[in-house]
Amino acid sequence: MINKHYAGIVGALVIAAALSAPGNAQQGVEAKLQICSSCHGAEGRPISPGIPIIWGQTEYFLTKQLHDYISGDRESPIMSSLAKTLTQPELRPAAKYFSAKPWPAKTSQAAAPAAPEGIALCQICHQQGFVGGLPAPRLAGQSYEYLLDAMKSFADGRRTNSEDMMKIMQGLQPAQMEAMARYISSL
Repeated sequence: MINKHYAGIVGALVIAAALSAPGNAQQGVEAKLQICSSCHGAEGRPISPGIPIIWGQTEYFLTKQLHDYISGDRESPIMSSLAKTLTQPELRPAAKYFSAKPWPAKTSQAAAPAAPEGIALCQICHQQGFVGGLPAPRLAGQSYEYLLDAMKSFADGRRTNSEDMMKIMQGLQPAQMEAMARYISSL
């Protein structure tokens, strides 16, 4: 079995090479973004629950994440390689392209569990219903797996591109994170 880290690096190199081919250099930002559907989905539904929905995500958040991948403030071999194919002036148009797309409809209509204790703190930034807004992303409808991993990444210092999130997540117990992720993913 191939090591996940090694597979990620190989995948990033293949994607970066494809995007840097001479034909792609002449195309606009939207042409560069077509590769995103390989993981984030052609209809906005990611191919894996560990990959976030970016269709309909807030423009500010997407711009910041692309910037953070380029600067190294957020780590991901694949995303860093892909983000670096964009020029600084292309970051906002790239974010706008995805934020203008419709958030994918939920596939299941399961009832949301009861709101867990402490969830109101999250709504200060992520807004009522977790639909996002300055400065925070939309969380409602992201997968449980993605949300829980993001929370744990902030808590254990693997993700450091938001000091506020790091402090908040470090103050939570694993069971609290699980309950919050389950609740928010059900919205």
